Amino acid sequence: MIIAIDGPTASGKGTIAKALAVHFGLPHLDTGLLYRAVGRQVWLRGGNPDDPADALAAAAFPESLLDDPALRSEETGALASRVSVHAPLRAALLVRQQAFARQPGGAVLDGRDIATVIAPEAEAKLFVTASVAARAQRRWLEMQKRGEAVTREAIEADLALRDERDRNRAAAPLRQAEGAALLDTSALPAEAAIAAAIALVEKQLEARP
Repeated sequence: MIIAIDGPTASGKGTIAKALAVHFGLPHLDTGLLYRAVGRQVWLRGGNPDDPADALAAAAFPESLLDDPALRSEETGALASRVSVHAPLRAALLVRQQAFARQPGGAVLDGRDIATVIAPEAEAKLFVTASVAARAQRRWLEMQKRGEAVTREAIEADLALRDERDRNRAAAPLRQAEGAALLDTSALPAEAAIAAAIALVEKQLEARP
């Protein structure tokens, strides 16, 4: 069983994906973390995230980089958004993501093109979204806890820019896949969003022949 979860930055898809993985007893992959690792690797090498060649070369990042706390920073998130537009890089990471999705027993994956490109055959598909204002507030609270000084206005502007880039890139743009259930988490606390996601997935599974 494959559960595919797509959505923009800070929509809650990662929290929901982890909870679904626990609920259904499946392994979980945050595919966005791969792009963050590539973006971070480009930066560490002094490369240009807007250069397809630099991004592709960074796809061979060391596995230990996935444990780097810096991957969760806003700066790395911005780098990930920039490298993710490159088709050669997306192709390079495609095999890795599909292998994870199609492992025996299945998996839960979250990202921006899971149900449209990585695993269109997924038994359950969710598109998790939220307003830019709601997402900016969540991200601001997270950053406050980490002691990072940034304004909500700056975060909101950055999220809007990332949304624009993700939706309009030529390679695997962010969009709701056919058959994916829509879950708007703007007004939902995490517990309610998780419960709603479980209900939507179970409904899709029950509807399958």
